[in-house]
Amino acid sequence: MTGNALILGPTGRFGRHAAAAFEASGWTVTRFDRATGTLRDACRGADIIVNGWNPPYPRWQAELPGQTAELIKLAEASGARVILPGNVYPFGAAAPARLAAEVPHAATNPLGRARAEMEAAWAGSTARVLILRCGDFLDTEASGNWFDKILTARLAGGRLTYPGPTDIPHAWAYLPDVARAAVALAAQADKLPRFADIPFPGYTLTGTEMRAALEKVTGREIRLSRMSWLPLRLAAPVWPLGRHLVEMSYLWRKPHSLDGTAFRGWLPEFHDTPLEEALASAIHHQVNPDKAVAGGRARGVERRPA
Repeated sequence: MTGNALILGPTGRFGRHAAAAFEASGWTVTRFDRATGTLRDACRGADIIVNGWNPPYPRWQAELPGQTAELIKLAEASGARVILPGNVYPFGAAAPARLAAEVPHAATNPLGRARAEMEAAWAGSTARVLILRCGDFLDTEASGNWFDKILTARLAGGRLTYPGPTDIPHAWAYLPDVARAAVALAAQADKLPRFADIPFPGYTLTGTEMRAALEKVTGREIRLSRMSWLPLRLAAPVWPLGRHLVEMSYLWRKPHSLDGTAFRGWLPEFHDTPLEEALASAIHHQVNPDKAVAGGRARGVERRPA
């Protein structure tokens, strides 16, 4: 199945990759530009609406409810299937380590509640929606996420900075793979439940395992050090973003992974990009910013002999 895909937030992390993946699969892609069009007009004729909009943390509680209500109304009117990149925030700190769609949304912190309420609004509507739930993103360029902003910011100097205990499993999702999965699920849009919550399993790695994988990719020894949260905690009372980063810090202390049972049921032939290839793609701008990425690997990044 192909058709018309409307991408909201086409320059953002998920939106950028989704637009490219839908185009590569033969879909007609419209990248929505708020400066030149109206959302109501853009939604007409869309078979898939990819919601790549994600306001900054400090604006979630103010903006998500209204944004969600508007999109629900338009999706119900158009009949399009909406694809949302979900996260693990709604589950909360007390959730089990293995996160499946059936796990209750019991978050009590502000960001977790904001996402839980957003998803509840979609579930309570008549709109057709797919939540493709992911761990932290691995991107192919610097996009201000945890991986490039904190973990690998000093990788060129041989250091991996980790925000939590290095033996705690943490969920990761390589954005090109997430986008491919979104396209593959969109092809089955008429078979999916009206409200489909499908966790994307991705990779689950401890900090120690991340270091070992990056050592294989770079062919060099990497020092693993703990990030200090003290500067963020001191700034939190006067810096709203810092306050929310501290709020979500429990995810670096809480073991968690995404259950892939439902995902594999829908896409049994789907294969993740091998971890080392994904990491090479994600660090190419830090290890050698003058080299391009080809085939998921960074040119100029040497591997150790097997």
